[in-house]
Amino acid sequence: MRGRIFNIQKYSIHDGPGIRTTVFLKGCPLNCSWCHNPESQSFDKELLFFPNRCINCGECMRICKVMRKPELCIKCGQCAEICCTNAIELAGKEIEADELLKELEKDIIFYDSSKGGVTISGGEPLSQPDFTLKLLKGCKRKGIHTAVDTCGFGKPEDLREIANFADLFLYDIKLMDKEKHLQYTGAGNDLIMENLKLLSSRSKRIWIRIPLIPGINDDEGNIRATANLVRNTAGVEQVNLLPYHNAAAEKYNRLNKAYQLNHIKLPQKEYIDEIAEQYRKQGVNVIIGG
Repeated sequence: MRGRIFNIQKYSIHDGPGIRTTVFLKGCPLNCSWCHNPESQSFDKELLFFPNRCINCGECMRICKVMRKPELCIKCGQCAEICCTNAIELAGKEIEADELLKELEKDIIFYDSSKGGVTISGGEPLSQPDFTLKLLKGCKRKGIHTAVDTCGFGKPEDLREIANFADLFLYDIKLMDKEKHLQYTGAGNDLIMENLKLLSSRSKRIWIRIPLIPGINDDEGNIRATANLVRNTAGVEQVNLLPYHNAAAEKYNRLNKAYQLNHIKLPQKEYIDEIAEQYRKQGVNVIIGG
């Protein structure tokens, strides 16, 4: 069983309870305008270029015959391997599930002492359901707490099977309006809402995650509709409000992609507190961040 990942983040404290190891799978069915991991969107391998690190040594040009013709690149990663300054990085690698599980087991002592565990994130775990299920089952055998960070856009039958082995779901709710959801993520939200109901009906623990994007999902109507959803969904323990940041803008440049939200200003603390208070007034247990 092999999967494609782009990062393994150890000692993570923002992807569920305690100290965790977060596995980022590559590939996502959505294309959110504010995505802070653009290298996670494509299912294919991608090259990131860091011009500030490049010393123009020419080694990449020597080993690769198509460096001047990007359209011919097959993402073999040889240029990244030979780069002595890490000016080129390959996002996306194949890995055996058993090999990854051995890596995850190394930090059991930290999981146990902090009531942490392993979080499968992305990209989108539901887009690699068999690999995700293999990892969850392996963790379960070792007594490791598991969380799945998902946008909820996947086959219900896959989610149903994964839910049998996941202890916690970090579930993204981005926009309640269907048309705006389609506009800003590239897909509607009917399936996302149905899958949330599925998890709730199976009495799963759920933390709702809401990216707070000024001018997109911070209006009174969306806040009211989201709060109503949370209140009427059994199993939701808390809402994590994730304020917008533009730290990923440089990642888009490295991938030679256009960043769509350069016009949005970073939200101030007072603004974030105000939005959080609006949710709390509607009976929602809100935590800012994490």
